[in-house]
Order: sequence, then C-alpha cells, then structure tokens
Amino acid sequence: MSRFIEGEARTQSLLFPERLDDWIEEDNPVRVIDAFVDELDMRELGFEGALPAETGRPGYHPSTLLKIYIYGYLNRVQSSRRLEREAQRNVEVVWLTGRLMPDFKTIADFRKDNGAAIRKVCARFIELCREMKLFTDAVVAIDGSKFKAVNNRDRNFTQQKIKSRLEHLEKSAKQYLDDLDRADREPACVPEARVSQLEQKIAAIKSEMRRLKKIKSELPKTEGQQISLTDPDARSMNSAGKGTGTVGYNVQTAVDTKNHMIVAHEVTNVGHDRAHLTEMSKLACDALGTKSLTALADRGYFSGEEIRRCQQAGMIPLVPKPLTSGGRAEGRFDKRDFVYNAKRNEYRCPAGERAIWRFSAVEHGLTLHRYWASACPRCPMKTQCTPSDYRRITRWEHEHVLEAMQRRLDRTPEASKLRRQTAEHPFATLKAWMGATHFLTKTLPKVRTEMSLHVLAYNLKRAMKILGTRPLVAAIRA
Repeated sequence: MSRFIEGEARTQSLLFPERLDDWIEEDNPVRVIDAFVDELDMRELGFEGALPAETGRPGYHPSTLLKIYIYGYLNRVQSSRRLEREAQRNVEVVWLTGRLMPDFKTIADFRKDNGAAIRKVCARFIELCREMKLFTDAVVAIDGSKFKAVNNRDRNFTQQKIKSRLEHLEKSAKQYLDDLDRADREPACVPEARVSQLEQKIAAIKSEMRRLKKIKSELPKTEGQQISLTDPDARSMNSAGKGTGTVGYNVQTAVDTKNHMIVAHEVTNVGHDRAHLTEMSKLACDALGTKSLTALADRGYFSGEEIRRCQQAGMIPLVPKPLTSGGRAEGRFDKRDFVYNAKRNEYRCPAGERAIWRFSAVEHGLTLHRYWASACPRCPMKTQCTPSDYRRITRWEHEHVLEAMQRRLDRTPEASKLRRQTAEHPFATLKAWMGATHFLTKTLPKVRTEMSLHVLAYNLKRAMKILGTRPLVAAIRA
C-alpha cells in the first residue's frame, strides 16, 4: 500500500491526552454551549431538579441534560435515543458532560418535564443578543409556515375527508358485491379462494365504515371540527400548493431584518395567519426591548382589526392588501379606481359621478358603510363597472387606517422583497434540519418546547457566524 496515506494499526496501543480539554479546540461551538448554560440560573428558570433532594439516589443536574439537548439540536440530533449514543461515543459530548452518560429515558423525560423552562432559555439567549447590540434596527419580518406533526394524514379526520372515504368505500363494496353475485350465477368462473377473499374484503369495508361513522358522530364535539388520532392537537392545514395539505402546526416567527435572527416565535394549530399580526409584533417588541417597531408581513396577515390593533399598540404594520377583486379579474373597475373624499364622505367614480353614503350596517362585528351613485343605470361606462343595476362601494369605519398603511407601502416598495428574503430563509433552514418528519413530539405544549430548542440552535449558529466563537464565549461570560 505504498504511496497512500496509511492509518494506525487497530492493535496499536494509544494514549489519550491526560486532559480531555485538549481534544476540544478553543473555537469549537461546544464551548459556546458550555459557557451559555453555565451562566444560566437553573432555579430561577424553573428547571426541575435544580435543587437536589436530601434523600434518594442523586440525579443529573439540569444543566448537564440541557447541554446535551442544545448540542443535539445544534447538530441535527433530536432523538433521545440518538443523544444517548452520542453521550457514549462523541468526544464533544463527553467533554460537554464531563463523561456523564444518561440513558435515553432520562434525556427524554427532561424535555418532557421542563418545557416552560426550556422556552425561557430560548428567550434568555435573545436577551443576551440584545445586550450584545445584535438588534439595532427595530424592523422585523413576520411570517408563518406549516410544519408536519407526527400525525399521518390518514389518521386525521374532517367532515369532508370522512364523506370522501365513505363514498370510496361504498363504491368498492358495491364492486365486490357485484363480483359475488357473478360467482353465484356462474360458480365455475370464480375460484373458491376468490369468493372467500371477496367476503373478507366486504367484512373489512363494513368494519371501516362503522369506525368512520363513529368518528363522524364525535366530530361536532371537537374543537375545529377535526380529530387527529396520533397527535390530538395536530390540525389539517392548507399548504401553498393547490390541492395539498399538511397535518401539523402553524409556526409563527418574527425575524430581525439586520442579522436575520429569530427574535420571537410561537406555535399554534390555527391554519391561517390573519389573527397573529398583533401578537407576534408585541412578542418582538418585548424581545427587542422597544416600545415600537416596523412589522413587515405578507398578504396572509391582512386583517383590518389586527392592523388597527397593531397600530394602536405603537407598531407600524406594513401588510399588502390581497388582490381578490372579481371585477378586476374580469376586466372591470375595482375599489382602487374610486376616490374617497373624506370631507364630503363620498366617492368619485371613474365616470366622475358622486357615489354618496346610503346606509351603515354591522357585519361580523364590523361597522360598514355603503355608497353608490344615482347615475349608475344610465352611465356609459356601466359595462366596465358592474353587471348589477348599481355599483355599491363598501367602506369600513376605520378604513383610513388601511389607507394610511397603503401610502406607507407605496413609499417603501422594497418592503415586500425585504420581508421575503428575511423571513422565509429561516423556515427553509429549520425544515432541512428537522428532516422529513418535522416534529418528534406530540401535543401543543411539547411541540412548542421542541420548536424553542430548534430556534435556540438556529440563533446560536447565527450568533457564532456573526461574532465568531471566541468573542461570543467572551461576551457570554462578561
């Protein structure tokens, strides 16, 4: 084997260094984990076992198990069984834990029993980043994405899914019954084994139909008219692709536009984003330590009430309005072609006519005003405006809030591009780290804990990339 690099003989005796510390370089990321966890007050954060019991067998200190988990999520090793193996063979983990090797049950129970405390650790690192002046601009991009739950799509039921499956089963049962009738008429044409198989299939279909009907009777009693058998909190949500869906959770994030760090996050099982703008903006404000910020969001967050509440709380929302006008799609004028006169409380239509206020009504908790012009029936531009007798214009009582926001958007045309390049990349990174099955835990509280560990790992990597490992360790210990 000349002219090749040769390895050591397996029978050769080796001497490990006298100090385990010699195997870990000064700029190794595990030193950041070690320094960060050592600076935490585990009792104040609420970790179980931070105060040892006076009797019984001594347990592992929570900081040891927390270091294992942060290392695991930083290196895409989320399973407690895989973390157990890493603690036994990985030199970095051996250094991190001081040669302690907890079993997988101890590791798994730590994450299960300390969810609230782990989420506080994630928030504590954001505070640390704020102290290190990593957040200088009070501008965040807010976005949401669907993450898969442990629950399979076939074990999630809605009224529509059950109806579709029952129709399919009924069609299959009819086909099998027709085959049995053919066997009765012409026994020589159908083997006996086939008849027995058909009877078994029909029995299985009837059993499945009884199960589906039982689930259907329980649907009205459940929240959101859905039942998930594996993870009861998981919900079926529409995805970006047409006709596709995900059984999982809606993860909301607020990302700093300067250093692209996740300053706030939340996990919900609500399939849309419309109700989360104010909540995420306030969480971002608290994380950044500011009373006001600019919140960039996409059209999925457009809700008049949410935008108004966000503005009342001192934030500046920038949310484009969805383009859902049926008239515009068919080549007719839409609401943007009608100019509002605030002093006279009326609109001027494209034909120059006055659309005056007619009446007000309350719909879905919103006070709406209606306007139209008397000249509509004889207007020469009516075919370009409406197929009805009159073109009615609806105005929300706080429409001026949305108009002011649209003017701000018109002055900042780069807002949409900035939001997209800031908020969407972290989601892609996190999903790549998580693998094909995003979450490993079940129920909303545990999923929130798991997401906090992912966000903490993401922010740790960003901070190390921005500052460097050694400066970050020095800043943590300062």
